[in-house]
Amino acid sequence: MRADARKNHDHLLAVAGAAITEQGVDVSLRDIARRAGVGLATLLRHFPTREALLEALLRTSFDELTAKAGELETSSSPEDALVSWLRDCVAWTTEYQGVTVLMAAAIEDAESALHASCVTLRAAGARLLDRAQAAGMARGDIDGTDLFALVAALAWLGDQPALAPRADHLFDVVASAILTTARSSDAEEERRPRSRS
Repeated sequence: MRADARKNHDHLLAVAGAAITEQGVDVSLRDIARRAGVGLATLLRHFPTREALLEALLRTSFDELTAKAGELETSSSPEDALVSWLRDCVAWTTEYQGVTVLMAAAIEDAESALHASCVTLRAAGARLLDRAQAAGMARGDIDGTDLFALVAALAWLGDQPALAPRADHLFDVVASAILTTARSSDAEEERRPRSRS
């Protein structure tokens, strides 16, 4: 790609990122083009479909979250790695309203421009979950698909103005439900005699 074409490409992605952060993944392509100071035809020449634009925009984030999972596998305990990655994944998905719906659809559609990135991301989370399960630190009755669904559910909470203030608390509730160590600690805490005041 020529330098000027690369500059235009990057400018369109930056504008699209800002527009999607503000309005969600269903933002009008015409609005993105207008904000970028180009015609719709120019935007479509770079990104022929909405999915192509979203794939280009989101690919870097998908790659970063996938790489982060790999780093956590070697640098953190299975329990900490899983929770840290889950937290990062949820935080990222709340940046772009509606992205989890798009990701879930892309996983089921092999023709989607987002399919490969979403499948790779889900597999990265599944590896962290498998590692925690093998270490006896995560419940064994969930899999990577369930984990991906929990990311979507937690991201949805962040999109709801009335529930957003509870999102961190609910993340902790879900994380402790996934981790067997947290559940055993909670049970042990409940069994301890309480001091009378």
